[in-house]
Amino acid sequence: MIQQSAVHSHVTQLTQEIQQHSQPLRRIMGQINQVLVGQEKLVHRMLIGLLANGHILIEGVPGLAKTTAVSSLAKTINTGFQRLQFTPDLLPADLIGTLVYHPQDQTFVVQKGPIFSNLILADEINRAPAKVQSALLEAMQERQVTIGSETYPLDQPFLVMATQNPVEQEGTYQLPEAQTDRFMLKVMVDYPSRNEELQILRRMSKTSAKFEVSSVTSPEEIMAARELVDQIYVDEKVENYVVDLVMATRTPEAYGLQLGELIQFGGSPRATIYLTMAAKANAFLAGRGYVTPQDVKDIALDVLRHRVMITYEAEAEDRTSESIVNEILDHIPTP
Repeated sequence: MIQQSAVHSHVTQLTQEIQQHSQPLRRIMGQINQVLVGQEKLVHRMLIGLLANGHILIEGVPGLAKTTAVSSLAKTINTGFQRLQFTPDLLPADLIGTLVYHPQDQTFVVQKGPIFSNLILADEINRAPAKVQSALLEAMQERQVTIGSETYPLDQPFLVMATQNPVEQEGTYQLPEAQTDRFMLKVMVDYPSRNEELQILRRMSKTSAKFEVSSVTSPEEIMAARELVDQIYVDEKVENYVVDLVMATRTPEAYGLQLGELIQFGGSPRATIYLTMAAKANAFLAGRGYVTPQDVKDIALDVLRHRVMITYEAEAEDRTSESIVNEILDHIPTP
């Protein structure tokens, strides 16, 4: 009883702090919504990635303002930003940097690449060949880059937000599973509704249409918010719910789901970690010091859709990883 009272007191105090420290995030949303129309979910997911220190993969057909969304987010934070346009002829050195020889004093000097920044927009990442995609792996996972024999840490916060066109488009390379698993979230961007399209028409159908966002927060405020996200309370029942969801992608029969022939690989322990961290960030954005099962449910599809590998049988039945994850979410009882 004493322990429950202590937890309640901690959560109450934390909620008050969160409501104070979430103001910069609300200012960010306000600035971006001045530029974007109908992309509230994308903006919300980008903020979750920022708070939970997780990279984001954004997929959608060209022209849906994916690049605009990421660049607008970067401008609202007074921090370093680099946009990398991935192309088939890009080299790893173009990304991470290289050693340059100075003949005057016969020495090699490190020339750092654009990856040495805080927010990285990897635009059309699936247009780059495998060597360049793999060059991102160490930076994304280890927050460091190796040039020659030296290893250089990257500044914090460090966040990669990559955009890609669907793999059916010409001139693209499908991202390997090891690469996609490094992304905390995979967000699908769809076409706007009719009303939203009408707003876009009225706002943007001018040759002089240009919208600027202002810098409304700093890296220090983002790092302070992250510290609060780490303290958010997760009840044991919610923890078990997260584990059950991920385990059901590996051994669906154990949960009464007839999906074994449709799933080739399920979510790894990284999925469990990321789902919990993203749920905490979702609670933070809602102004709460505790995670609810709905926080987990709201974010689960974006965490799991690129971690559930389907079989040929699933493809033959026109099943997708999304439909399988949704079936698991509907089946596993919510605490």
